[in-house]
Amino acid sequence: MVTDLAVDGASLRADVERTAAFGAVDAPEGRGRTALPGSEANGEAREYLVDRLRETGLEVRVDAVGNVAGRWTPPDADPDAAPVAAGSHLDSVPRGGIFDGVLGVYAALESVRAIKDSEATPTRPLEVVCFTGEEGTRFADGVLGSSVATGKRGVEATLALSDGDTTLEAALERIGYRGTGRLDASEWDAWLELHIEQTTRLGDAGVPVGVVSDIAGTTRAHVTVDGEADHSGTTGMAERTDALAAASEFVLEVERRAGATATTGSETAVGTVGRLDVEPGVVNVVPGSATLQLDVRSTAAGEIRRQIEAVRRLLDALEIERGVSTSFAADYTVDPTPLSERCRRIAAEAAGRSGIETRTVHSGAGHDTMQVADVTEAGLLFVASENGRSHSPRERADWNDCTAATTVLAESLCRLATADHPT
Repeated sequence: MVTDLAVDGASLRADVERTAAFGAVDAPEGRGRTALPGSEANGEAREYLVDRLRETGLEVRVDAVGNVAGRWTPPDADPDAAPVAAGSHLDSVPRGGIFDGVLGVYAALESVRAIKDSEATPTRPLEVVCFTGEEGTRFADGVLGSSVATGKRGVEATLALSDGDTTLEAALERIGYRGTGRLDASEWDAWLELHIEQTTRLGDAGVPVGVVSDIAGTTRAHVTVDGEADHSGTTGMAERTDALAAASEFVLEVERRAGATATTGSETAVGTVGRLDVEPGVVNVVPGSATLQLDVRSTAAGEIRRQIEAVRRLLDALEIERGVSTSFAADYTVDPTPLSERCRRIAAEAAGRSGIETRTVHSGAGHDTMQVADVTEAGLLFVASENGRSHSPRERADWNDCTAATTVLAESLCRLATADHPT
């Protein structure tokens, strides 16, 4: 039987703000931190987490790639039953905010505290999880620890990853978090993650909590455009093969195509050229080459595919019309991820029971949950972001909203872990 749970918002805030001190950076507005995977700041954040897990009575283990899990087996639970897990990550982007990842870890811990202190009688163990290297700022493109936990990356190959100066294995050993074995997400009955929304939909609607329906897929590509470098003063306009001018047409077509797709389809399509390097890069030389990085996303795989096909056709046309040579290599693809109907339904029920308004939203950003969803039932909750800011010291969520979202998380975890709740 699920009973009222008393989430301690002050304790949640204290844990998030204490973690903000690890890798804290000076910022003219807000609070920021830099805690890259395997760094000293990341190690300090891990130490604090492990202390808090043990203080709460959880059994802690660390796997070979540094994933941390704290398990509580309730008195009435079958210790061999598949556990219900929740959490997020403690690493950050450079000069990131204090909520991204951290809120999800400590909301999970506060949820377990609340369940322990209640009259609820869960029949499954509960786990609080911190994954290694979600942000992709060091050693890998992202979701590193969760990729290992879901069997998508091998342990040894992952430990051998390098940032150019050291390996992940050496970095984890240096901070004392090169553990043993492998956390196996497929053994969980269900997984939930709470995260800051990172856009303005919930805030604009005045709704504190979002229940995520699906996570957008992503394709990233490297594009090159090669022309001919010439003197900017002596080369006539009709005699030029300007790589940057051709690349500019490509950038604008990415924007046009994504905009058209977003207005006619799922309304989730986006396309971005986030990097452009030009050679030789001096004012008096016609650009001879341009290198671009493309990011295309949508919750509909067909919309990603059609955007990619369109920009590839443009590159073919630019070769004919402008005389440039081009290349295109899509080296990163993640399919759109629909999330568990059961987890979504239980979260909505939990919010309704607690009198907390929610809205169904999609996630345009990637999260560890998109990896976990491939091996077990997974759900994702959002808390409203102030002005939608994230990956910045100006990242902020209202503490009352954080408490409300954690209440939904706690009620959901309790329902998932209690046998007499219909699933």
